Amino acid sequence: MNVSAIDWTVFWPPIRLSLQVALLSSVIAAVAGITVAWKMSRASFRGKIFLETAFMLPLVLPPTVVGFILLVLLGRKSLLGQWIEAIFSAPVIFSWWAAVIASVVVAFPLVYQTMKSGFGGIDKDLEDAGRSIGANEWQVFRYISLPLAGRALMTAFILGFARALGEFGATLMIAGNIPGKTQTVPTAIYVAVDSGNQTMAWMWTGSIILISFMMLLLTRQPRESKA
Repeated sequence: MNVSAIDWTVFWPPIRLSLQVALLSSVIAAVAGITVAWKMSRASFRGKIFLETAFMLPLVLPPTVVGFILLVLLGRKSLLGQWIEAIFSAPVIFSWWAAVIASVVVAFPLVYQTMKSGFGGIDKDLEDAGRSIGANEWQVFRYISLPLAGRALMTAFILGFARALGEFGATLMIAGNIPGKTQTVPTAIYVAVDSGNQTMAWMWTGSIILISFMMLLLTRQPRESKA
């Protein structure tokens, strides 16, 4: 691998865009996942199992299927796509926002399941004690449940970030692979391999492995520091 032959002006844009998309989508997925997991862990109603199964579908569906569904929902011929284009004077597909949407959809199940397990492990007597002294549901969530589920929260955010960072199929379907605009690291690797540019493919592969490794390492650090 000839590192001196690397065009850094080509190498860095997918890295920056991937980090930007992963960070924003993981924040959105975390907020949505925490909210839904909190409600679902405390709710009991008919059809709950079917709704939870629907939440988890993006985790098992092929990414191209997820991308196709998003393309139908957000395309320029759909009502939602036309509404978005009318408001922002531009279509959402083939933009970096489309990459964010795809990443949120595929990251949400991981965040949801992790936070549901975190909230499920909380002693409900502690929450009831807070209510007994006058705390409302928001205060119970903010000062009791969320701090007690802190480790699950960090794990959920990092897993969501890592999943969004590696998203390929759905992103390619609705955001495309436009260099400098929608080209993320996974799509850049695909193009580099397809064109026979092994040097760039290895550089991008190494970068995403390093970033993912460091993020996953953070999920283990608190656990091992207390051991």
